[in-house]
Amino acid sequence: MRSYRTLFRTPEFTPFLLSFAGSAAAQTIGGLALGTLVFRATGSPFLSAVSMFGPQLAQLLGGAFLLSGADRLPPRAALCGLSLAFAAGTAVLALPGLPVWGVFAVVLVQGLVASLGGGVRGGLLNEILSKDGYVLGRSVYNMLWGLTQVAGFATGGALLTLLSPRSCLLLAAALYALSALVTRLGLTARPPRSSGRPSVSATWRTNAVLWSSRPRRLTYLGLWVPNGLVVGSDSLYVSYAPEAAGTLYACGALGMFAGDLAVGRLVPPAVRARLATPLRLLLAAPYLFFVLRPGVALSAVAVTVASVGFAASLVLQERLMALTPDDLTGQALGLHATGMTALQGVGAVVAGALAQVTSPATAMTLMAAASITVTLTLARLGGRGDARRPAVAGRPTDTTAADGAG
Repeated sequence: MRSYRTLFRTPEFTPFLLSFAGSAAAQTIGGLALGTLVFRATGSPFLSAVSMFGPQLAQLLGGAFLLSGADRLPPRAALCGLSLAFAAGTAVLALPGLPVWGVFAVVLVQGLVASLGGGVRGGLLNEILSKDGYVLGRSVYNMLWGLTQVAGFATGGALLTLLSPRSCLLLAAALYALSALVTRLGLTARPPRSSGRPSVSATWRTNAVLWSSRPRRLTYLGLWVPNGLVVGSDSLYVSYAPEAAGTLYACGALGMFAGDLAVGRLVPPAVRARLATPLRLLLAAPYLFFVLRPGVALSAVAVTVASVGFAASLVLQERLMALTPDDLTGQALGLHATGMTALQGVGAVVAGALAQVTSPATAMTLMAAASITVTLTLARLGGRGDARRPAVAGRPTDTTAADGAG
């Protein structure tokens, strides 16, 4: 499937995207509002960064205990429940007088709930689309995320000049509720992809199977670590340029959109498979420029160019799907989403701590240098693995064990 026309004729693809767009808009507007609210209250770059990206760090716990639900819960019901839970939590964050510790308590709960979201959505997309349509569909999904971030952060930045952060949080809560409504009305009820009840033991057992393959391990690390370190730099936009943070986030989302469009639609599959390392290097390299403390205009250019590199995730997700049996795709993508967002949370915490003792510009530069180092190390490890064992077409040899898990 190489045509957008064919893709959008696929039943349920459009409502699936609309539901995701509602949640993504709520996340961007609500995240910017919350980061601004905490920064105004505390003056702390560390607390501002953690408030925006803390839910992602909390997903580590959800990934360890709840992730089996990605394949063992009915997808439509799960997505509706997740959106409504986020609507309620975001409304609580808007309460006047909520102390900072209360904000972080809600952020922790939201992170636990969100740990199921990536796996449920990813597995459902894999069901809605045919095998040959997955990469193009995933690229559209990623592009929509980029466009929604552009609109969400630009709108959020504008709204924050007119409204209070708490009013913006209430708007985000309404968008989450709208996403739940679109999910309920636009998608059909499907049974779970795997039998059995969600449980901690099932989560751990399947995670262990997914992690047991060396090619999958390297793919997961490539998806998680370089990305997470760069998002740590992203988390400092509010403290680096408080009045222009929305502009920088919007420029980053625009670059992400351009990268996903080029890689998903224009680049041939044979070439695409070789782009993972170059794109990850592009993701980090422009942030080295921040050591010079550029102004808003030059910072926006650097952020836009760097964010094209987020398309590396599309290449690595395609690789992950080729390495994973069908009945584990939900949890495999859930583990990817949980690990990636958790590492983004770790990146935000580390970057915020560095900014607290140095400066936001210095912290952004150091995080970028670390990301480049990790990417080059993983590329070398992957090359050694390829040299030791010949490439085998199709699924890896350990999928027999995976098929029998959980």
